Amino acid sequence: MRPRSTPNRSLRTTALARAAVLALAAHGALVATPALATNGYFPHGYGLKAKGMAGASLAMAEDSLGGATNPAAMVWAGARVDLGLDAFSPKRDAERFGAGFATLNGQVTSDKTTFYVPEAGFNHLLNPNLSLGLTVYGNGGMNTTYPQGSFNCGAGPANMLCGSGTLGVDLSQLIVAPTLAWKPAPDHSIGVALLLGYQRFKAEGLQAFDNAPGFPPFTQSPGFVTNNGYDSSTGVGVRVGWLGRLLPALRVGVAYAPKMNMGRFDKYRGLFAGAGDFDIPSHFGAGIAYQPVPSVTVALDATRIKYSDVPAVHNPSSNAAPLGAANGPGFGWQDIDIFKLGVAWQATPALTLRAGYNRGDNPIGGADVSFNILAPGVMTDHYTAGFTFAISPTNEITGALMVAPRKTVSGSSFFNAVLGPGAGGNETIGMKQSSFGLAWALKF
Repeated sequence: MRPRSTPNRSLRTTALARAAVLALAAHGALVATPALATNGYFPHGYGLKAKGMAGASLAMAEDSLGGATNPAAMVWAGARVDLGLDAFSPKRDAERFGAGFATLNGQVTSDKTTFYVPEAGFNHLLNPNLSLGLTVYGNGGMNTTYPQGSFNCGAGPANMLCGSGTLGVDLSQLIVAPTLAWKPAPDHSIGVALLLGYQRFKAEGLQAFDNAPGFPPFTQSPGFVTNNGYDSSTGVGVRVGWLGRLLPALRVGVAYAPKMNMGRFDKYRGLFAGAGDFDIPSHFGAGIAYQPVPSVTVALDATRIKYSDVPAVHNPSSNAAPLGAANGPGFGWQDIDIFKLGVAWQATPALTLRAGYNRGDNPIGGADVSFNILAPGVMTDHYTAGFTFAISPTNEITGALMVAPRKTVSGSSFFNAVLGPGAGGNETIGMKQSSFGLAWALKF
């Protein structure tokens, strides 16, 4: 006679196989979809439960997105699959005013304003103290698509940076993260996620920086600055984490991901410093989750993103070297610190409500405004709300809303150095954002 557990194991195997197929389907969707971001070019959170709490997640174990946050949390999350879709709406604009050449003055707004960002996670308990999972997520990105507008740089109609046609960039980063988490003691876990990275990029409308007639020779690699379609690169990294329950009502988590070395964007080796080198910067953080009463959890994360790891992002745009050189101009982004405060309230056995506030530094200063017309990642304040409703003991729906008020940065135009003092006037870049997403989870 077969053991009684055999049918249960068969049902579980079937459920896990279906979950794996769903995770792979979401992976395919992520490859085709740009992921956009709010803390610099990183998202304000990973997973819609975390997004409802402003991204606070390092000491939480709410879903199978731990590979994106703290892999040590996966062994606490149980066996489950999570699939979600976030509709992200950034509104980006740029203005030039006071230019000595009046035809350089004007204002443009980026055309595309809605992007759909999927997420997927899968977790399996090998035993009560050991889990194996997979998280698939968009690490971040940036998109701008400015129309040509009414600018004139002395040789006919032009876009805001004196090129022709649409001006903008499209950067997206995808991470597939197999994770392993282990409890060496009942109240402590450690975890590791292998980060398999894929990114793609394209730039349009930067002809003026491609050693064009009438402009200085900006790049060391003409023909590899703009309008070359999409290029892609891959890389491998790691994320490690620890999560501990120090008191019955207090958990603490820490996580660290060193810089991920990515292959070069060869088609844009004349644009990015280091001949197209564009790595993913290191980032790390610590968080606490405290339950003042059993129905309420307050979570606080403090994280840091080291954009200084990536010369193409960090180098000042004023660097006296050609575009694409080892010390070539970049976007001038500084390292940023982010604080994420979230609250979750178990309102009923089936309904959890969430709210949060995310405050991040703005990485962009006034001296680098011109280059950041392409990537106006200036956001600082994010307000969030969310919910989870348990349809059954094994099925739940989660929703999350984020609103980020408009933020601007102004500075002297790059064209003052190219065309003469005062010729380019001043520029302002601005952005505001909102998002709303839904996720479904199945527990095994």
